[in-house]
Formats: sequence, C-alpha cells, structure tokens
Amino acid sequence: MQVAIDLLKYQSILNLHKQDGQAFIYDPIRKKFLVQTPEEVVRQLFLEYLKVEKNYPKNRIRTEKVLKVNELTKRCDILAYDWDMQPHLLVECKSPNVTITEATLRQVAAYNMPLRVRYLVLTNGLTNWCCEMDYDNASWQFLDTIPFFPDLSSK
Repeated sequence: MQVAIDLLKYQSILNLHKQDGQAFIYDPIRKKFLVQTPEEVVRQLFLEYLKVEKNYPKNRIRTEKVLKVNELTKRCDILAYDWDMQPHLLVECKSPNVTITEATLRQVAAYNMPLRVRYLVLTNGLTNWCCEMDYDNASWQFLDTIPFFPDLSSK
C-alpha cells in the first residue's frame, strides 16, 4: 500500500548552491553541504516532510547513521528516535529513477535488524511505503500514512 506524499512542495525550503559548476544541498541534521545527488534531494525533501507535516523534532533525527549488520558496516538514510532516544522510524531513500520493490524492502528490513524500529519507510520521492513492525509475530503491516512523532501523552 502506497502512502501519498507531495514532497515537491518542500523544494522551496531546501538550501541549494553551486560552486565551481558543482551543485550542493544543505543537510540541516549534519549541518553541512553535500553533493546534490537525486537520492540526497529525496532525503532532504523527506526530512522537511517529517519536520513540517509529522512534527519530528530535528534533534530526534539522524541522517547517514552507521549500523553494523551481520559484521558489515551499513548506513541508513534517516533514523528518527522517540522521546526516550529509542529508534522509532527508519527511512530508506532512493533516487526517483529507482523503482521501490520487495528487494528494497528487504534492504531496509536488514538495516532494521539491530534497531528494531516500530516503523519502516521506503521512498524514492514518488513512491512511498510505510510498514508497522510486529516483532512478536515476525510480521509487518503496510500503512496508508506516515506516523506522527510520538506525543508525550502516548508514553
């Protein structure tokens, strides 16, 4: 089940610049300019969506978080933590020309093994999938929306 999101409405928020013919995009989480690749644009648009639409505080989000998965070092695109700084939502971003498939879902599920987040999200900026994990039953359920940041009353 796909989640309908118009990420393009956040384009005006992005901090872009060119230097010596190279395009750069600012990552407010890492506080630095990065080479502007299609995947990086998707990541920055999705970050704005999480902050503006879903109330995720900037201080609860990490980008390019290093993980150990089966003795391999991997990086997850976006990892959001709850109020207790427990991993809550994992986002895998792809370029818009990469089709979101079951193989992509397996990739993000592998990244999640050491984290055990409640929500997994896959996006290429055009197609968005969100799963709520059920670890007790070793299953997941597709959602039709991205969850809001946990409010304090749900603690």
